[in-house]
Amino acid sequence: MRTGTGSPAAARRGAFVAVAVALFCIQLDFFALNLALPGIAAELDVTLSAAQWTLSAYMLAIGCFFIIGGRTGDVFGRRGTLLAGIALFTAGSVGCALAPGLGLLVAARIVQGVGAAFVFPVSVSVITNTFPEQTRARALGAVFGVANIGTALGPFVGGGFTEGPGWRWIFWLMVPLGLLSLGTAVRYVPDSRDPSAPRELDLPGCALIVCALALLTLAVERGDAWGRGSARTLGCLAAAAVSCGLFLLRERLARHPLIDLRLFRNLPYVLVTAMGSLSNMAYAVTVLLATLTLQGVRGLSPLSAGTVFLAPALMVAVSGPLGARLGRHLQPTAVMALAGAVAGTGMYALTEATAWWLYVPVFAWCGLGLGLGYTYAGVATQQVVAPARAGEAAGVLLTFLVTLGAIALAAAAAAVSAMTPQRPPEEAYDAVLRLGGTVLLATALAVTAATAVRRRRTAPGRRTGRHPVRHS
Repeated sequence: MRTGTGSPAAARRGAFVAVAVALFCIQLDFFALNLALPGIAAELDVTLSAAQWTLSAYMLAIGCFFIIGGRTGDVFGRRGTLLAGIALFTAGSVGCALAPGLGLLVAARIVQGVGAAFVFPVSVSVITNTFPEQTRARALGAVFGVANIGTALGPFVGGGFTEGPGWRWIFWLMVPLGLLSLGTAVRYVPDSRDPSAPRELDLPGCALIVCALALLTLAVERGDAWGRGSARTLGCLAAAAVSCGLFLLRERLARHPLIDLRLFRNLPYVLVTAMGSLSNMAYAVTVLLATLTLQGVRGLSPLSAGTVFLAPALMVAVSGPLGARLGRHLQPTAVMALAGAVAGTGMYALTEATAWWLYVPVFAWCGLGLGLGYTYAGVATQQVVAPARAGEAAGVLLTFLVTLGAIALAAAAAAVSAMTPQRPPEEAYDAVLRLGGTVLLATALAVTAATAVRRRRTAPGRRTGRHPVRHS
């Protein structure tokens, strides 16, 4: 591994700053823009549905390129891939700030999304390969903690800029922060790659996975506008299924596949990915339903609702360092099961909490569990795979998180729409939250049981310890 400028300690500090600032920007940007959509629609003289493409296009890009970004870092070098991702995200931010119309704004958002898709998985693998094993989990937890501060501040930044100087300042804010991250990465981030991998990328595999994820995400994101049973939606879903099948066939036959399918024989990785994906799905749904409840049912203004969101947002920020601390004493799967139990009870209790003195702490408890689930998944996957393929593992995890999160949002919206003609909206919201809480609790029990069975099976032959056998 080629080190950056200065001592190893300086390289670790610089890598931490570069990665943390980059992830902070990405989280802040996304969660701020949600509240800016009405302002964008008004200034650009388009409908709110059209302005929604600024989010949909970003989700398309980031979901399609996670796996490619992670594997590109493993094969060609993580430092260069990180620099390219930060540069793309920053350039896209400038494009968004200057865009005179919706078309160019959407195009710039795609550039941002591709950059973010390279930054996220490579950031995780940079920390994994820069920090020694003794402090790796703590560093990853702290990085996600900083990133989650961006999640917490996003609604306030988006609302404040939209009502004040304008939504374009959300993107202008990203530019100096992006340049700070880029300059720090150039100076300090060490380079590393998978030494067993030749410097070539499975281009047919890249094309097939992009097609599959793009078509699936497009069907999910635009299904409401097109109609769930329309020929366009069903055609996208069918084409996505065919592309996914061809991708799996390609990966089985390729000499140097984009994804080593043996990754899915790694039970701890599968369990962590499943629990993390469910937590992220539940987080997306809970945020949506809580927003509808606070503003539509309880009658709060956007600013007051944002104030209520501070409690769970702060708990999400705390969940990164907390997960790293728990990981020193518990197996990764045990931490994930605990997160599922906390989140599941929180989602269920949220439906029973009517008084403000109870609603806010229950919402915070829910945020802690959900944040721990999807945040610690990024740490846990790095503990159960070989560092050489850290980017691949992170890319696969993030793809599941983003794609399934979008599907969960669409499913929740469809469920609420189906129930509201027969019952009040608050009852529909509560029904979806209870279902989500029950699924999380059941999955947490299943992960605990699977971990216990695996431990009993492997105990007579070898001592597994905290870190299970890693695939290579």
